[in-house]
Amino acid sequence: MKTVICFCLIVGLWACSAQQISRPDITRQSGLASSNHITIAYERFGLPKNETILLIAGTNSQLTAWPVSFCEQLARGGYQVIRFDNRDTGLSTKFTQASRPDWAAIGQAIQAKKPIPLLYTLDDMADDAAGLLDYLHIDKAHIVGASMGGMIAQRVAYRYPNRVLSLVSIMAGGGKSDFPLLAKPAVMASIPPPALPADTTAYIQREIKVFRTLGGQAYRADSVQIRRQVEADVQRSFYPDGYERQGAASMAGFYAGRAQELQTIRVPTLVIHGSDDPLVIPDAGRNVAASIPNAQFELIDGMGHLIAEPWLDKLVALILTNTARSH
Repeated sequence: MKTVICFCLIVGLWACSAQQISRPDITRQSGLASSNHITIAYERFGLPKNETILLIAGTNSQLTAWPVSFCEQLARGGYQVIRFDNRDTGLSTKFTQASRPDWAAIGQAIQAKKPIPLLYTLDDMADDAAGLLDYLHIDKAHIVGASMGGMIAQRVAYRYPNRVLSLVSIMAGGGKSDFPLLAKPAVMASIPPPALPADTTAYIQREIKVFRTLGGQAYRADSVQIRRQVEADVQRSFYPDGYERQGAASMAGFYAGRAQELQTIRVPTLVIHGSDDPLVIPDAGRNVAASIPNAQFELIDGMGHLIAEPWLDKLVALILTNTARSH
């Protein structure tokens, strides 16, 4: 049970970028979209006339999880790039009238292999992404997701095959349900339990520890920059309840084992994983790639469970190579 809760309260996409300042050569616009009966906050980079790359973030990750420099590099490749806040986080709709997940009931459902009680699922969040494309009058897009966002991206490709040009799933499972819940339990156990919801100071300290742990052993982060990023995210939005509900949806997706659905995906697909991911075992990514016809698998040496400066150029190059396969 403790492992289940640890997974749910940690899993996500975490970013640390040394460059969060937009450059004048790339246009940038923000807005609020009506999607799937909720409001989605988004930002777009580049020209709307170009093909779109839609970026889907992980658990408890705001759109800022995709660094500005990363988005701009993709836009310079000739694309419009859109990043957005998933439901229950950032500036998107928060389900303030809903309760937190019942972790005891969730644990019992997992052990009994019964449906997990959820307020919403990754399928709902995939519908949010498709609804955002509808709102922006975008017929088709290249879908890129990381961690929980990778599983959502898989759902988008399955549920909306005619809307997806290509798929990139980064550091995400979802193909088979019998992998270990944590890749490196001893490493992840070094992260302290979540702070009380009102204690933002303790929350920030814990998030800094999360950054360092998820980055992997080769990650050498700038402490000042990590703190600055975490504090900026907290100032933009601080909503622990949404964090837990997303975690529950993510865990249910991890356990779902949707290999048969993945086998129906026919677009150019790339699955990326870090060799030093302490959260999601690389074999889970390999299994996703093996489940999707003609999918390619790329293991990045030394990368953990983090979208961060040491690997941004590599990730951009891989994504652009995969999008080109659709042409």
